[in-house]
Amino acid sequence: MGVKEDLEARIGEVTGVGEWHTVTQADIDKFADATRDHQWIHVDAERATRGPFGSTIAHGFMTLALIPGIGPRLEVTGVAMIINYGLERVRFVSPVPAGSRVRVVSELAAVSETTKGVRVNERVTVELEGSDRPACVAETVILLVP
Repeated sequence: MGVKEDLEARIGEVTGVGEWHTVTQADIDKFADATRDHQWIHVDAERATRGPFGSTIAHGFMTLALIPGIGPRLEVTGVAMIINYGLERVRFVSPVPAGSRVRVVSELAAVSETTKGVRVNERVTVELEGSDRPACVAETVILLVP
């Protein structure tokens, strides 16, 4: 059985649960600097306490950008490299207040052969500790290159 066939047999399976990660104000500030998005809901702690979220919150794109670093890695063998290939769908469901903790849960959604390798779609949920609603849900796409 090849990589594609091995993964097809696992569609619908949770492929991993990451460790909890604290989103600090310092991280949010660095992301604001890197993206030049200094909207007050992210970087002005005093003003944000009077705002709609009661504190500063992480940028939605920051939450999304955390996925590769704090998410579980899909375990595969027999490939030369794994490339982030794109996204199919992303929703920012709940704000992530500074100081809160998030983790990533991944589920294998689809597998297909391409001329470049094996394309793998994973349903990713960024859970927000203490909340019934996730911070973010997305379908990520990776390419397994032989």
